[in-house]
Amino acid sequence: MKKLSIITPCYNEEVNVEICAQELKKVMQEKLSGYDYEHIFADNASTDSTLEKLRELAAKDDHIKVISNSRNVGPFRNMWNAMKSATGDAVVPLLPADLQDPPSVIPELVKHWEQGFLVTYGVRANREESIIMRLARGLYYRIIKKFASAVIPLNSGEFLLADKKVIDSILVVDDQYPYIRGLIAQTGVKSASVPYTWVRRERGKSKNSFISLIDQAINGFVSTSRVPARLALLGGFLLSFLGFTYAIFTAVMVLISDGTAPVGIPTIIVGIFLLGGVQLLFLGLIGEYILSIHGQVRRTPPMFEVERINFKEKNG
Repeated sequence: MKKLSIITPCYNEEVNVEICAQELKKVMQEKLSGYDYEHIFADNASTDSTLEKLRELAAKDDHIKVISNSRNVGPFRNMWNAMKSATGDAVVPLLPADLQDPPSVIPELVKHWEQGFLVTYGVRANREESIIMRLARGLYYRIIKKFASAVIPLNSGEFLLADKKVIDSILVVDDQYPYIRGLIAQTGVKSASVPYTWVRRERGKSKNSFISLIDQAINGFVSTSRVPARLALLGGFLLSFLGFTYAIFTAVMVLISDGTAPVGIPTIIVGIFLLGGVQLLFLGLIGEYILSIHGQVRRTPPMFEVERINFKEKNG
């Protein structure tokens, strides 16, 4: 019997974890009864009763496994660590506790896997969210698709199903802030897509703040493309060339005039602000790459598990 591994990262999701477990169990029993499965909850040091509820669920159901982290390492690092413990023949890296990516889509992902697709992406064809967020996400996904070094389907995330061979191939990458969908896309394996509706959260509050979403977006951009760095190089060269050209023009104007420099205070002010702004932008961009390298070299933040439940090798 083939086995599926479904991972649910969670942080302060006490109102959602039980319903999430029940909904997945229902799908497995009604639509995927011919498959074994494990539902791995990766708790990111929740401060509410999430872990207690997970212990209770795991005590009643051996399919439910729990990893408890010593600190909140962020959703991507949390998923990445849980993927290392997955034992299924195929893995779903993200089934959110709030069920905004519904488990009812998983049978369709499995169907494509059985047809020979090593990766099947869930594609958010419709979104139940504000028009501002919908437009912002749409723009981001288009930028990623345009500049990424691998083909990432538009409006896809970590809600996908990948063959265990694909997961094992990317886990050899020692990444402290992994952009999982990008790494999977970079394998270049045969893939398919399944459209679905990303539903509105019904219970609890999202832990993804605007700042964290920006951080994730920047990480995705610098992780999958060299284009930003190349644009900084070309932009710097172009601005230097324009500045040098303008300097020659000014010198010529002084020589052919009565010896006084042309009136150009406004031009100088605009130029200073323009060049200063562009320099700060490119320095910030380069800084993102340096910070990424810095984290990889120092291997920070460290990952420490305080408890594992229903894992045969290390029962909590």
